[in-house]
Amino acid sequence: MIFLLSSSHTTQSLHKYSIQIDSNFLKKMAFTFLTTLIFCILVPLSLFIFTKSKTTSKTSTKLPKSYPIFGSFFAIVKNRDRFVQWSSEIVISTPNLTFPLHRGRGHWIIYTANPANVQHLLKDNFHNYEKGNFFKVNLRDFLGDGIFNSDGQTWKFQRQVASHEFNTKSLRKFVVNVVDSELSERLIPILRKAAVEKTVIDFQDILQRFAFDNICKIAFGYDPGYLSASLPKEKFAVAFEMAVKLSTERFISFTPLIWKIKKAINVGSEKQLKIAIGEIHTFAKKIIREKKQELEHKSSLESVDLLSRFLSSGHSDEDFITDIVISFILAGRDTTSAALTWFFWLLSDRGEVENEILREINGTSEASSVYDEVKDMVYTHATICESMRLYPPVPTDSKEAIGDDVLPDGTAVKKGMRVLYHPYAMGRVEKVWGKDWAEFRPTRWLERAAGVDGKWSFVNRDSFTYPVFQAGPRICLGKEMAFLQMKRVIAGVLQQFRVVAAAETEPVYVADMTAKMKGGFPVRIEERN
Repeated sequence: MIFLLSSSHTTQSLHKYSIQIDSNFLKKMAFTFLTTLIFCILVPLSLFIFTKSKTTSKTSTKLPKSYPIFGSFFAIVKNRDRFVQWSSEIVISTPNLTFPLHRGRGHWIIYTANPANVQHLLKDNFHNYEKGNFFKVNLRDFLGDGIFNSDGQTWKFQRQVASHEFNTKSLRKFVVNVVDSELSERLIPILRKAAVEKTVIDFQDILQRFAFDNICKIAFGYDPGYLSASLPKEKFAVAFEMAVKLSTERFISFTPLIWKIKKAINVGSEKQLKIAIGEIHTFAKKIIREKKQELEHKSSLESVDLLSRFLSSGHSDEDFITDIVISFILAGRDTTSAALTWFFWLLSDRGEVENEILREINGTSEASSVYDEVKDMVYTHATICESMRLYPPVPTDSKEAIGDDVLPDGTAVKKGMRVLYHPYAMGRVEKVWGKDWAEFRPTRWLERAAGVDGKWSFVNRDSFTYPVFQAGPRICLGKEMAFLQMKRVIAGVLQQFRVVAAAETEPVYVADMTAKMKGGFPVRIEERN
């Protein structure tokens, strides 16, 4: 929705909120606002003319048309509801799996699904590509200078601290205990109730609640009870959801000046965002203070949350700890639930794959440790990877060039330009995955071992061909824990239930900060004999 503010309304709003702006800034703001206003008037008129016009030229390329000043703005607007799929179709159709997109008014983004370019971006020339101002400006209010919104020495320091903690066996043990507790005490009873009552439930919502409880316990040592039997609207969870939603709206805004004006005068969505972030930070700092007091009386760190580990390492600055822990909650909140949602949908009408997973689960020795059990779930691991190939939790990610560069395929990159790599498209490249790339086939990740038993062995793909967990120095710290959690959930659910999709049509893949099913994932739960 485009908001048009008259000059008189703007003056009244500025007067009302007593904003002190010097004359040079006011002139600059007025000029920028006027050009944006003209742009907003011309765009609908031009779009109307554009949509009415007919073209007789036919071409094999899927590159969108680009016009002076407006660039490919009209094509972007036309495809905004399926932007991930649309940009994927374009990048796959190009010879080098790369194309530049002119978003209008001189703003260019390079899209790529070329593994060589991804390796260059995320590893070989890592120091030339940062999160950049686009991310920082849009997310600073929410994430501050947390690990997912920082660069340089700030990022490096947080990465070193987090990496040390994530590599401890005691944290992995704590994660397993948290997941198993949430599974047996909340998820399984809710599914059993749905099976007995034969009700349709939104499994996407259930898995999101499960993941939120898990990550809050792991990060904060706090249990929000979001997956309690009544499925409550827990205050912290609701505020977090609102902050993610409104921060995403900043990302997709065609005219960032609008949200910046709304922020300056504290109205509309920006006022809501400020309130939500305030609640999140107030709550987080309250937990941090309580943890500090608790740790003064604790003699051991065995099997405790991430926050306690950071505080015990000597990192006591509240803003630093708040930013880093909120970043980890954001990372763990939706990614595993998104992966599991699409996994269970793909499994719902593929009995042969489900049966193979069940054979693997039932064949696991009861005497084996959790880690051995998870390690032995090779076919399940392949199935998760195949699911995320087709429906990655994070479909695209971008970096900003801090200096001029040339990608391995010859594409020129100017300083300040964003380069976006496209995991969703990369999972659909025929030359990488074969002519059957559209088929859900877990065995493409497996090979049979020689010998009588003929056990499966996993065939890994390099992280630049399959960058679902990023790659290079910024590769996801929680990758192994994510697989551990997903396998525990899959085994716990499938041993007792069948998850049957209630809708016959394919769900619509939509992306905010992470991928979701539009309208949720309605399912029926059936108990196994």
